[in-house]
Amino acid sequence: MDRLTSGTGTSELSDARSAGQEAAAAAAKTLDGAAPVLVLVYASVRYDLTELLVGVRSVTGETPLAGMTSCGYFAGESVAGPGEGVAVLVLAGGEYRFGVASAGGMKADPEAVGAALARGARAAAKPADDGEPAHAAMLLFTDGLGGDQQAVLTGVHRVYGAAVPVVGGAAGDDRKLIRTSVFCNDEVLTDAAVGVWIGSPRPLSVASAHGWTPASLPVLITRSEGSVIHEIGGRPAGEVFVELVAAVSDEMLRPDAVMWQTSYALGLIEPDGSHLVRAVFLTPDGPINTFTPWPPYSAIQLMSADPGTLLAVVDDVVAEALVYGDESTLLAFDCVGRMEIFGDDFPDEIRRIIKASHGARCFGSYTYGEFARARGVGGVHNATLTMLAL
Repeated sequence: MDRLTSGTGTSELSDARSAGQEAAAAAAKTLDGAAPVLVLVYASVRYDLTELLVGVRSVTGETPLAGMTSCGYFAGESVAGPGEGVAVLVLAGGEYRFGVASAGGMKADPEAVGAALARGARAAAKPADDGEPAHAAMLLFTDGLGGDQQAVLTGVHRVYGAAVPVVGGAAGDDRKLIRTSVFCNDEVLTDAAVGVWIGSPRPLSVASAHGWTPASLPVLITRSEGSVIHEIGGRPAGEVFVELVAAVSDEMLRPDAVMWQTSYALGLIEPDGSHLVRAVFLTPDGPINTFTPWPPYSAIQLMSADPGTLLAVVDDVVAEALVYGDESTLLAFDCVGRMEIFGDDFPDEIRRIIKASHGARCFGSYTYGEFARARGVGGVHNATLTMLAL
């Protein structure tokens, strides 16, 4: 098949329009004049985002555009933490068909949002003269603070079924937890999701792993409300969490502030014994806050990780994504919780990805959640590394 070409560019200019223009121009320059077919944008919330997209589209024109606000990005060799700039990926050539669509109202009816953008994205991918591609996948970007992420994914699944894998991320806001946004062409949207339909002549593989390990016996959530856990085993959830951490660590949880928990998370126990990891932030003795709603009476375990266990999964995830060995572009979604564990050494993970990618251009965002659904309805993750190669 014809090889897809790609270019990446970044900017840390303070002016939003200039930053978008600089990043897009750097990305487009590497295409050697080839006509772009899709643009992806990840940006800090410090910008006037509408002006930022004006700058990007002054270079890329009417090419379909999708993306989101983030907690940092990696684009080729460039790696940035929260609040540091904008990254642009431009794709050209290849035999893929792309369609971009958005839908609003996540808080009111997230499942309907997923179904609507799934239909819209597929309709926007105009078929080639030789008809519909034999295979497909979908990129999904959601308002990271907009409500039930799993319900959005369920809506997508109801339209596409199990044959179409889904990969993507929940938008971040530089760890402020105030407002996140997604991008669709020249629009900046909140309480919304954006989908990119990818028609492909061959099957596409979503790869995902986390590297977290159980650190406690299973316990039962006995009262939750959406993404907030109020009680575990009939007791205050925050109190139980502190006890679980204290049993395996000398780490002291500060009682005076809401905080991210980095080395510890919760794992939702799956029927096959694996875990869906959920990053948490809490005030001790209060509820546990997460980014994804919990099924009633979920069985969970305290999970732990360190830089070594997180790095150990990178090679396998990259290898699983690079199914054919001739892919040119590796799209990655990496949880900001993983960045927190690495600390100042967080670029080590990206260097490991680049080394394992065998020359494929890497483009990724740090997120508030990752989508990786290869079969079944589920597929919302935290603290996970997820990839798709084109």
